[in-house]
Amino acid sequence: MDEQNSLTVEKANAERKNAVAPPAHKAVKKKSTIVKLVLIGIAMVIGMILAFVPMRFGLTLYNPFLSKESISLGLDLQGGVYAVYQATNTDTSNFDAKMEGTRSSLESLLATKGYTEATIVREGTDRIRVEVPDVDDPSGILQVIGEPTTVRFVLDSTNETIITGDNIVNADSGYDENSGYVVSLEFDSEGRRKFAEVTANNQGSTISIYLGDSTTPIQTANINETIPNGRAMISGNFTAQSAQELAGQIMSGTFDVALELKESQTISPTLGENAMKYGLIAGIVGFVLVIAFLCVIYRMMGVAASFALVIYVIIYLFFLAVLPWVQLTLPGIAGILLSIGMAVDANVIIFERIKDEYRGGKSIMAAYHAGFKKALFAILDSNVTTVIACVLLMLLGTGSIYGFALTLLVGVIISLFTALLVSRAILKYFINLNSYNAKLYHLKRGKQFEGLEADATDANVMADMEREKQEKEDKQQEKERAKKERRSQKNRGGETA
Repeated sequence: MDEQNSLTVEKANAERKNAVAPPAHKAVKKKSTIVKLVLIGIAMVIGMILAFVPMRFGLTLYNPFLSKESISLGLDLQGGVYAVYQATNTDTSNFDAKMEGTRSSLESLLATKGYTEATIVREGTDRIRVEVPDVDDPSGILQVIGEPTTVRFVLDSTNETIITGDNIVNADSGYDENSGYVVSLEFDSEGRRKFAEVTANNQGSTISIYLGDSTTPIQTANINETIPNGRAMISGNFTAQSAQELAGQIMSGTFDVALELKESQTISPTLGENAMKYGLIAGIVGFVLVIAFLCVIYRMMGVAASFALVIYVIIYLFFLAVLPWVQLTLPGIAGILLSIGMAVDANVIIFERIKDEYRGGKSIMAAYHAGFKKALFAILDSNVTTVIACVLLMLLGTGSIYGFALTLLVGVIISLFTALLVSRAILKYFINLNSYNAKLYHLKRGKQFEGLEADATDANVMADMEREKQEKEDKQQEKERAKKERRSQKNRGGETA
């Protein structure tokens, strides 16, 4: 065994002596490497300013990525109200499609009332959950939504139902100069035909509006003229609030499925403020501990990973701010904190592989290249499983589960980018500056290779890299020549024909 180790060391030393190129650390253009590191540092500083520092440009206030104005907050962080509705009759044809249509109608109703950040999702097969964050009057939102049911327009003189919720496209409140606050109605093609016929033949009569099986109308209106265009206006002694309530009640009857309110609750924004505060504290503490661990265990490799982790956080906050479907919730914060810990997993796998390669006799530069190359598939495998789990949770889960899965998925994808590209580039620049001091990277030789210098085979590594580059160029040129030859033969064949 000792003879074999001795021969291995002598062979490695012989290769180093016979290398035609000088050690790589003497050939590297250190000035360009320093310039690249400085540019990365400047980009990091700019990114941190954009992510954390509010600024004012003239009359315009810039909100950083990490702010309530940039990141959409969920109900549990911003306060608001939630309600759960259940279908009263599931024994109907195309029930699933009708439930989805009802969910879409609820979403449109709230959007027209200004609640664009409301979340409407299905729970199970027969329930719909409505969450409306950051409302001034949480109890008032339930009046806007109402209790979804059916709506009927009945001609009082004949007690005939002329219009139902199926014929109503939209109902909204507004203001008319002559009539004050009004409720505007829009019908579909069938409703337009029916309403035009009824208003033409029954001027002076009244139409009453009923919800569900109630015998008490929510509104009675006089027919003053023929309305042929499918657009009607209900006027009276309305206030802005009463007009909005009536429009909401009418729209609640346009749903494909009658719903019953099962649960509702308001949530104080105080909970969200505390959650955000403690979440930020936990994130900062975890971030500092992770960086300290990396720098102590892996030294300069850990420093490179720490820089990449800072860039990771900046990019992460940017995507949280710009992606429209990301709404930060308490489970979402948990996903962020988990993804910060997972962000260093790839770096740990790579660094341990580099240590193994260096221990086995490779130089720092050779171990760096081999470590990243051999760790690639292990990193992809470990992260792909997480991505698959997140996608399944997003497809099958709702509410808080969806928020957790989405933030974790975004974090995992960004961590792959920073580990495989950013961390690799920064570590390469560090090695370009110093590829001969193993202690700087906390690397140790195995017993059989203790006599090898840290950059013993760097010249061969550089030669191999140049050879691989030349081989790729030769293959590309060969493909171009073959392509030109095929084109030339095709042209000659066409001319002969």
